[in-house]
Amino acid sequence: MNENGYKVVVNDEEQYSIWDVDSPPPAGWNEVGVSGTKEECLDHVDRVWTDMRPRSLREAMEREATVDMADPQR
Repeated sequence: MNENGYKVVVNDEEQYSIWDVDSPPPAGWNEVGVSGTKEECLDHVDRVWTDMRPRSLREAMEREATVDMADPQR
């Protein structure tokens, strides 16, 4: 059990996780400035991570939707 708390981290794909507050985040992950108990951190993640798709997938789907709208015969 972690007695010192947790912090929320995010990667370049805008995927969230929690990490031990006393440890640096793993490579490719950055702190978002939220720390607290496990429950507090998970509550924050639940509030902000509303779309589980990785950012690259969301962007690809948006580009595809834009192409489909521009060329309905596709």
